[in-house]
Amino acid sequence: MFKQLLPNEHVPSIYDIDANELLERGIKGIITDLDNTLVEWDRPEATPELIKWFAMLKDKGLQVTIVSNNNEERVRSFSYPLNIPFIFRARKPMTKAFKRAAKNMKLQHNEVVVVGDQIFTDVLGGNRLGLYTILVVPVAKSDGLATKLNRYMERHVLQWMKRKGLINWEE
Repeated sequence: MFKQLLPNEHVPSIYDIDANELLERGIKGIITDLDNTLVEWDRPEATPELIKWFAMLKDKGLQVTIVSNNNEERVRSFSYPLNIPFIFRARKPMTKAFKRAAKNMKLQHNEVVVVGDQIFTDVLGGNRLGLYTILVVPVAKSDGLATKLNRYMERHVLQWMKRKGLINWEE
């Protein structure tokens, strides 16, 4: 069970993901979470830095789809101005939204990476499909009410994994 919660990679932020390295591995698409992965959970729109990051990915030929458990209004209002495809109410870690995102990008599972800030939603969901997973440190220190319980459990699981030597990063 704990193996399903282990990301393939851990980085401080999305900006630390090496797009060239992804391309060298045959990755053509990124499924990314929205809240506390791309921006703070309560930030309504993309930052200038994030807009540049999306443009860089597009210039390199990488497709992006935002997959979020949040509601349609939140995800649409963020994604639409950026012209980024999205899936809302994804019900992660269920795999249906991940499959749909890969299919919409016309990519095989080995061509897709999942990026997110939670092991119980993003990492578990991606790992259940055998997708490459990248865990990022949450953008904000605060969370919405629904995420607080997940963070509490996540802290305990990550501490256990560190004690067992399964992970070696510091947050």
